[in-house]
Order: sequence, then structure tokens, then C-alpha cells
Amino acid sequence: MKYEFSKKEMEEIHIKIGQNVKKYREKMGITQLELSLEMGNKSVSLISAAELYTNKKHFNIEHLYKIAKILDISVSTFFEDI
Repeated sequence: MKYEFSKKEMEEIHIKIGQNVKKYREKMGITQLELSLEMGNKSVSLISAAELYTNKKHFNIEHLYKIAKILDISVSTFFEDI
């Protein structure tokens, strides 16, 4: 059996992950710029776009791993409510 993944389903997952990243980043009192710099980026473009799923930009597993380490939470936290 081959499972069919709809584009809408995948977009909703990326949106929810972005919302969860934003929620925990803000809960820890860290700005997008601070998080971005800690991850080794020079601007907030990735963080701001992926949190809002702007232009279909989303976090990959490496991003999520780094963010989880920086925020001192489990990567699985970003998958809440999915």
C-alpha cells in the first residue's frame, strides 16, 4: 500500500512546526536575530520566513536540532499537535 501525502497536509505540518518554534523561542525570551546568530546565520531571514512558512520556506531537521539545543528542549517539542 502506498500512502498519498497531499501538499496541503505537508504545508500544514510545516506551518505547525514554525508556530511551535516561534512559541518556544518567544517563551525563552530569544529574538529571531539572537537565535539566528546562535545557529551561525548572519540574518534573521531563515528564522522569520520559516516561522511563518513564507514562500514555502521551512525548517529542516538540522535547523530543528540546532534550535532545540539552543532552547534546551527536545526536538520532539516542535512536533506537538501534529
